[in-house]
Amino acid sequence: MVGITSAVSRNEATVTALPETSTILASLGQAAFAWDIASDAITWSERVDAVFPDIPPEALSSGAAFARLIEPKGSIRAEALMLSQPARGGDGTPYKIEYGVRMTTSAPVIWIEETGSWFAGTDGKPVRAQGVVRVNNERHARDEQLIRLSRHDPLTGELNRTHLIASLAEAIEETLRFRTTCAFLLIGIDHLSRVNDAFGFDVADAVINEIAQRLRVRLRGGDVLGRFSGNKFGLILRNCTIDDMNVAAERFLASVRDEVVPTRSGPVSVTASIGGVAVPRYARSADDAINRAQETLDAAKRRRAGSFLAWKPNVERDAQRRVNIRVTDEIVTALNERRIVMAYEPVVATASRENAFYECLVRMEQDDGRVLLAPDIVPVAERLGLIRLVDHRVLELVVAELAAAPGVQLSLNISPDTTMDSDWWASIESLMRAHPGVAERLIVEITETVAIQDIDDLRGFVTRLKNLGSRIAIDDFGAGYTSFRNLRKLGVDIVKIDGAFVQNIAHSADDRAFVQTLIDLARRLNIKTVAEWVQDEPSAAMLRDWGCDYIQGRLIGLASAERRWAVGDANALPAIG
Repeated sequence: MVGITSAVSRNEATVTALPETSTILASLGQAAFAWDIASDAITWSERVDAVFPDIPPEALSSGAAFARLIEPKGSIRAEALMLSQPARGGDGTPYKIEYGVRMTTSAPVIWIEETGSWFAGTDGKPVRAQGVVRVNNERHARDEQLIRLSRHDPLTGELNRTHLIASLAEAIEETLRFRTTCAFLLIGIDHLSRVNDAFGFDVADAVINEIAQRLRVRLRGGDVLGRFSGNKFGLILRNCTIDDMNVAAERFLASVRDEVVPTRSGPVSVTASIGGVAVPRYARSADDAINRAQETLDAAKRRRAGSFLAWKPNVERDAQRRVNIRVTDEIVTALNERRIVMAYEPVVATASRENAFYECLVRMEQDDGRVLLAPDIVPVAERLGLIRLVDHRVLELVVAELAAAPGVQLSLNISPDTTMDSDWWASIESLMRAHPGVAERLIVEITETVAIQDIDDLRGFVTRLKNLGSRIAIDDFGAGYTSFRNLRKLGVDIVKIDGAFVQNIAHSADDRAFVQTLIDLARRLNIKTVAEWVQDEPSAAMLRDWGCDYIQGRLIGLASAERRWAVGDANALPAIG
């Protein structure tokens, strides 16, 4: 070094005695220094310009001058010395700090890691410091990247979900504090899974990235864009009225719809749907805004892909939700308290009127003595994801009845969702092993009013049940989604024709044609048929003449908690003569 006071440490002496050390340090992007705090003079090893290029020596010659170059806080070096306790003895107190250095605001920042020791005077305060500085740009860049990744989506570079929601909460707080308005939009790319299936995930990623860019260029200053989930983006539009939100949404939809997305697999045409909510008029928290935007986005997709809906209060919807909450609680409580019970509706041979089997229908006893019927329970249970719990309980009850009455045959209804429930399957296997002879007298009816998502999985379920000895029926056929092609694939034993088509066959030529056609097609596939909701003798006579195998309904007897097989069915009507 040059200009160092005589009181130098062995380390400083080494730097002075070995001229090549400065060269070695410079080649590593480092430089040594000694700082006389009393005079504020800093002396550097030679080749310090390798660490601080384009910074003149006078800017590095004192602590005060050097501090003016430091970012983000010029006093960081002095504070590192002042805020640490001096070491005992004369070894010095070590410290380590990081900071940025640049001569002007237009120059690039040089990130520095400074490692050194300071020495105290007789009063315990720092009088000198010495150490080494080194360029640390790469590590700082890595740290910056990690920080960015923690805040931003790696694919699009936009805010990730966590920081999007934080920005939304902040925006809502501002609207409440300053009495302004904003809007929150959820934009969902329609049918992105089809792009995945047709071209691969890399092409779908290219589509997502392109849509993000199109949305970004159409934002105003102060608006916020983030990736909410796989195919969804969230937009916070500040100082935005309801009318402004409607105009902006159409602009965003057009930006997606009007131009194809170029990808390496060729151009891809996509649309997007949007759900929006005005803030704070209809949402005063981030949770409310997200839930209502998601709700309207789902509604927009159901109505028409590529459309926009804004959230509005809906008295009927809110009332239905309160009902859903109440019924959900009632169903769970009834399951826990064993208040789910069965009613039994007879199914008879059309010609002879002999009992064939009884359909077990779920009932729920309430605290006030009233009984909820299956139409009040099953749709809500399916919608709220409780149907599997109900189906488990029904299975237990039906198997118990079959075990107690060896001569009776019973059918139970399950949802297609339950066919995919491994727990339900484990239960029926266990029950069949525990009660030999029961499986052959059990008919499992799969309700058709819910779409069957995977016909191959359902066929596997049907095959396993038939291997146990049980029969399979499709319930409410004609009201849902199952085709005769699927019936043939599934290998079902019985088709139950939906009562909505049966109850008026005596008066409706259209219903007669439909029901007669179903019976004829089923007979050709060797599938037995059951007509539901048979109201009168003329209808029963028609069904017999068309070849329908079984009938049930008001004419035969409605569902009852009475176990008619135990006392004989006195209400059964004689065969049509």
